[in-house]
Amino acid sequence: MNFSANQITIRKPDDLHLHLRDGDMLANVIAHTTRIFSRAIVMPNLNPPITTLEQAIEYRKRIMQLIPQGISFTPLMTAYLTDDASVEVLEQGFDRGIFHAVKLYPVNVTTNSSYGVSDLKNIDSVLEMMERVGMPLLIHGEVNDPSVDIYDREAVFIDRHLSPLLTRFPGIKIVLEHITTDYAVSFVESSQQYKLASTITPHHLHINRNAMFLGGLRSDFYCLPVAKREKHRIALRKAATSGKKCFFLGTDSAPHPRDSKEASCACAGIFNAPFALESYAEVFYEENALDKLEAFASENGALFYGLPLNNEKITLIRKNVVVPYSIDICSDLGNNEKPLVPFHAGETLRWSVLD
Repeated sequence: MNFSANQITIRKPDDLHLHLRDGDMLANVIAHTTRIFSRAIVMPNLNPPITTLEQAIEYRKRIMQLIPQGISFTPLMTAYLTDDASVEVLEQGFDRGIFHAVKLYPVNVTTNSSYGVSDLKNIDSVLEMMERVGMPLLIHGEVNDPSVDIYDREAVFIDRHLSPLLTRFPGIKIVLEHITTDYAVSFVESSQQYKLASTITPHHLHINRNAMFLGGLRSDFYCLPVAKREKHRIALRKAATSGKKCFFLGTDSAPHPRDSKEASCACAGIFNAPFALESYAEVFYEENALDKLEAFASENGALFYGLPLNNEKITLIRKNVVVPYSIDICSDLGNNEKPLVPFHAGETLRWSVLD
């Protein structure tokens, strides 16, 4: 890594939590990721979800066909965990390098999670296999209990489910995805006797829960887990910029059509892929931690997943970039598509990727 006050060159990063969607949406968003990232852990919550080897293979083919010419990018596929998931299918997929991880969504906790796990006891045999072979478990760490306040659902999940799971399966590799609270930061930091790590998104480093209500109800800042109080945002920034190996980059970029965001019941998800690395760089610059960016973005996650470090480099320079208010999309179905709104829309970021 080389860096100065005005320029930083790091290994090309990996996005270790990404929603690429499918069909027209996939075609419209994939270039924003492949422009910057070398690899991505691709989420399986399509409709229907990716639960079989054949589905994962075909989805990967669709992704590969849309990678811009001359770009080197590797999608790392994941399996969607259900109550009746096949141990044999998941183990075979991991052995063959088709599934790089399994994603656990508690049922009905977020977008396309209706097929998710209703009770962790239903997947004990899967967890035993994953612990045995070293297959990572990726967790959306929230309870779906309506009696639990939405701002407390991450902490309750940790106490009610994650902590007992680690006691029962102490050797399993787990990524607690997109953490949002100081409680989660402390839990991960204090549980390093286990193989536990966390991804942190750019939006949770920049916004607190007030962003959703600034000047009105702003659904473009609505995601799950929701952004929390300012003290939690500060804790996340300290964790991301700490250099600790248990924290690494995962954007959780999650595009939705405008009619799904501008609705009486809006979908959760923030589309941050177009300026994700610039957004992270802004945080590391503000925290006087540019020397820690490479570890967070390009090394810690690869080491956790057992991937080789990327040899290709990428450079950011101190040059203002204005994030557009919207990004046009096209569709084979017609020309009436509404654009996607990126994270930081209308804002000026102080770091740009050098083309």
